[in-house]
Amino acid sequence: MTKQIPWQEKPEGCTDVMWRYSKNPIISRNAIPSSNSIFNSAVVPFKDGFAGVFRCDNKAVQMNIHAGFSKNGMDWEINHHPILMQQGNTSMISSDYKYDPRVTFIEDRYWITWCNGYHGPTIGIAYTFDFVNFYQCENAFLPFNRNGVLFPQKINGKYAMLSRPSDNGHTPFGDIFISYSPDMKYWGEHRNVMQTAPFEESAWQCTKIGAGSVPFLTEEGWLMFYHGVINTCNGFRYSMGAAILDKDTPEIVKYRTKPYLLAPAVPYEQTGDVPNVVFPCAALHNTEEDKVAVYYGAADTVVALAFGKISEIIKFTKENTLP
Repeated sequence: MTKQIPWQEKPEGCTDVMWRYSKNPIISRNAIPSSNSIFNSAVVPFKDGFAGVFRCDNKAVQMNIHAGFSKNGMDWEINHHPILMQQGNTSMISSDYKYDPRVTFIEDRYWITWCNGYHGPTIGIAYTFDFVNFYQCENAFLPFNRNGVLFPQKINGKYAMLSRPSDNGHTPFGDIFISYSPDMKYWGEHRNVMQTAPFEESAWQCTKIGAGSVPFLTEEGWLMFYHGVINTCNGFRYSMGAAILDKDTPEIVKYRTKPYLLAPAVPYEQTGDVPNVVFPCAALHNTEEDKVAVYYGAADTVVALAFGKISEIIKFTKENTLP
């Protein structure tokens, strides 16, 4: 049976496709003694509850990732010390920093991807069986790259990962690409998936876009939540949309939201270390009950939750798709 996921019914009178958890944020910026902020983190079902990998910036604003556990997916105990990597398929496990992790279960283990500091940002990869011992693998790509998101199963016999090639700073551009690997070590067959939208058609995603949560299969194809960015007179503004990718050829985008699903609109999203950010990193789904819970970073400071009905999100995406 599908595991029960965090859930709260839609508030009365709400006309939006997705809605926020009334007790957001679920993880505060100082949830562990050393943290300046905890945000842009990813969770998965694990044993009789949930486990996750959390971005925790300390009070020196050093970026690192920590493991955490929860019985209900809302109340979390996060380890006070960063994950200590062991050698996986490489002896080169150095990192200048680690941030914005994603997690997914593939075959027999949990795989973690993150933005890894190695002569600039690239995509780090590691695996774990128990969220206690972690084994770091070769970086997937050359610098500079961000937002590495694995598919939860092989596609045509190969591992598949979404990413966004970037520069070494606060990238003022970015499209989503897909790459394939036979062994989770060597990556190639790079293909463009999605590009930024024209300003006059969908301005919230006209500057850059990036893969958000691990995609999951629906009858229409892979459903993925992603972030889009507009550069305003007040700086970057990050919002969330959804895309449906072809099941067998996921570089083909079948539908993509023209309007956003969630954008900075409440204090914990508008005010923080980086104002006006909604940044999805994980989606727990229960297809039997037609439910999805999306974890997102808010204002680069805290972790929050939003909910929606899968069927309604698909319907909205199909009816309001970019051409």
